[in-house]
Amino acid sequence: MVPRADKKQRLSAYLDPELKRQLADFAERRGQSCSLVAEAAIASFLSPDADERKEAGLAKRLDRIDRNMQRLERDISIANEAFALFIRFWLNSTASLPPAAQAAARATGGERYDKFLEALGRRLAGGPRLHQEIFDEVES
Repeated sequence: MVPRADKKQRLSAYLDPELKRQLADFAERRGQSCSLVAEAAIASFLSPDADERKEAGLAKRLDRIDRNMQRLERDISIANEAFALFIRFWLNSTASLPPAAQAAARATGGERYDKFLEALGRRLAGGPRLHQEIFDEVES
């Protein structure tokens, strides 16, 4: 017996249990049968423009990644300029110490630097970021 062209034919396929669950969840959310969703997915996969759609999706994701990278580069450039400007102003506004006070200042500076490194390590390990801390203070 030859199947009629206007009648759908049965297909038996084996799916990974997780994939089957995802299919059932998707079909339920859409109010459609699993069979209809699977048929549409197979048709989409086999359609001649499937590769073009995949390429368009990939291009869209790459564009988003590129925009994020450009934003990061801009932010890093701003942070570097701000840091360099701070250092310049600090160096221009800090008075030189007399030779007798330089040894004590070096010792104090070394202790402060060690504390700075400890604080930096804590923040990088998961503590609050300074910019977030500043925003939180401004919003309060």
